[in-house]
Amino acid sequence: MPRVKRGNVLQKRHKKILKYAKGFRGSKSKIFIAANQAVMQAWKNAYRDRKKRKRDFRSLWITRINAAARIHGMSYSVMMNGLKKANIEVNRKMLAELAVTNKEAFTKLAESAKEAVGAAKK
Repeated sequence: MPRVKRGNVLQKRHKKILKYAKGFRGSKSKIFIAANQAVMQAWKNAYRDRKKRKRDFRSLWITRINAAARIHGMSYSVMMNGLKKANIEVNRKMLAELAVTNKEAFTKLAESAKEAVGAAKK
């Protein structure tokens, strides 16, 4: 079988991976094998964390809504239940934003949620 010289194909592949590994510390940005492993791991983490970011933000929004709702004398779950019963459709992102920036609007929503829960109990 004839010998295969992979000269520029291999060089291009190595060069491409080393380009992606720029900014990594130590040998991970200089040596192909170390760089290749680091780049593959980085891509794996990036893929996973793009999904995780969505969960993290939802968790943050819920925490903020809960804190603001407790100021108005109810828990997060009671507030969300009240909003649903009052037919107020506001997503968690916007509720959290209102809780931080526009406290008056959040107070009105909290009052209407409290009334809806109170009306349902009667």
